[in-house]
Amino acid sequence: MNISSNSKTAHPKREQLLKTGRELFWKFGFRRVTVEEICKEAGVSKMTFYKFFSNKIDLVKTIMSDMVDESLVKYRSFMESDLPYTEKVFRMIQMKREGTEAMSNEFFRDYTSLDDPEMMKYLEEMASTSIQIFQEDLLKAQKKGDIREDVKVEFILYFVNHMSEMIQDEKLQGLYNTPQELVLEVINFMFYGLLSREKK
Repeated sequence: MNISSNSKTAHPKREQLLKTGRELFWKFGFRRVTVEEICKEAGVSKMTFYKFFSNKIDLVKTIMSDMVDESLVKYRSFMESDLPYTEKVFRMIQMKREGTEAMSNEFFRDYTSLDDPEMMKYLEEMASTSIQIFQEDLLKAQKKGDIREDVKVEFILYFVNHMSEMIQDEKLQGLYNTPQELVLEVINFMFYGLLSREKK
């Protein structure tokens, strides 16, 4: 039975597998890394690995889920604060930068060109939850006059949904040294293009 999806209880070996998996995936991408390599690097047996995770994709999903949970807590903390909206935008961009700077190009390519149906479904569900939260915050910001009222929230969400297609464009990628630079450029353009003139 896979307990990783339903249990957040910290177990030293489970935590070591998560830490090692993240380090190896970030460095080499998750396609190339094997369960055997993760276990060897973590100093954990394969039997122990399968006690916590049903397979490698389950480990990837757990790592990504933990990351999203951590990011949402951090995001909520500053979005619900009394900081000026420009500072909130800066923190959003900084948070995205911190989340991507340690990723290798290999991980980024694996992540943006997935062909695993189970993983795709999982990531779509996570993205849907995040976008719903983002939509609510955009509507609040518009009502307060923090972002432009002449831009439809639906257009902003459409743009966000199609960002993944943009960053997979090889011609566009060729303009930047790393995929991460392209992601940050898109995010910078989107947010600072949305701010009302009074907020810039």
